[in-house]
Amino acid sequence: MTREIEALAAEIARCRLCRDAPAGGIERRLPHEPRPVAVLSAKARILIAGQAPGLRVHESGLPFNDASGDRLRDWLGVDREQFYNPDNFAILPMGFCFPGYDRHGSDLPPRRECAPLWRDRALSVMPQIELVLAIGAHAQARHLGRKAPMTETVRDWRRPVEQGVLPLPHPSWRNTGWLKRNPWFEMDLLPELRTVVSRWIV
Repeated sequence: MTREIEALAAEIARCRLCRDAPAGGIERRLPHEPRPVAVLSAKARILIAGQAPGLRVHESGLPFNDASGDRLRDWLGVDREQFYNPDNFAILPMGFCFPGYDRHGSDLPPRRECAPLWRDRALSVMPQIELVLAIGAHAQARHLGRKAPMTETVRDWRRPVEQGVLPLPHPSWRNTGWLKRNPWFEMDLLPELRTVVSRWIV
């Protein structure tokens, strides 16, 4: 890891913006202590752009350290050791901290403070990235510049992959029904995903 990446990673880890100067005013402050979770890399060719850490990731500080991560690793065709090797994957969610829950018990959207402050800077120190895995609608809007429904975006995956972006649904258990209703995802997209990923795994 280069000094520039190390310095930026340390700066991100110290960030408390959503607690101390939140977008929308102090009443919108993060209700718990921030714990930014991101993985920067000087060698990885694949960037995983997710939504935001869940509670288990917030508690451990390890991205995708939950059932969603298990499903994502299965989709990618990698084990935990390969997944957590920063030479293989960089990980930049849309929001770096667990945003909390809404009144229905679902995760809130990614915090608005993170992306404007950190994402362009983080991407600028990782010019070697060749493929962005855009997981979920928030990441797809950011990396594809479109706000089409997630199913439509993922179904049209062949076009954006030519731009170096591969859209994926979130691997949450909440999307199990979606996967059953869209068998083309496992039959068509996943084999291509695993082939592409295998080219850059060490």
